[in-house]
Amino acid sequence: MTVGEKRILVGRIGAGLGFVCGVIGLVAGVADNTWKLWPLGWFTGGSLLTLLALFVAVDGAIAFRKAQMQR
Repeated sequence: MTVGEKRILVGRIGAGLGFVCGVIGLVAGVADNTWKLWPLGWFTGGSLLTLLALFVAVDGAIAFRKAQMQR
């Protein structure tokens, strides 16, 4: 793996998990059902996870681009 690819992969996985958590919160809110966490908890957790994954993916992309420019 080249520089930054692992961070990009972690960012993509985190974004996927954040999206899933957000959808669970949305469905739980619409169905008026609580499952383990309140709907706001699922949605907030998914939003924060997606935001963190976005920062990791951007950091990986910047590192990858810098490594490509040095060659």
